[in-house]
Amino acid sequence: MSIKQALLALLSTGDRYGYELRAEFEAATGGVWPLNIGQVYTTLDRLERDGLVSRTDGDDARQVHYALTQAGRDGAAAWWTTPVEAGAPGRDDAAL
Repeated sequence: MSIKQALLALLSTGDRYGYELRAEFEAATGGVWPLNIGQVYTTLDRLERDGLVSRTDGDDARQVHYALTQAGRDGAAAWWTTPVEAGAPGRDDAAL
């Protein structure tokens, strides 16, 4: 699982801002995969560049919220339904 896939999966349940995504990611992985906030925003910038997320207005003007575009929803759905190839030991997607 990549950070990209994880953020798409988290955003599939609703709009979020960066610190929310980081907290939810770390909670979902049981704290065994700490995530740097800079990595979250770098990944969000790439997802936006690739047309998978868009910025939305949040309740607080200081927070930038992100939402999936249709392409992002399609990408998240494809990840959930595509079997993971067996390979070298690493992080187990299903376990995370």
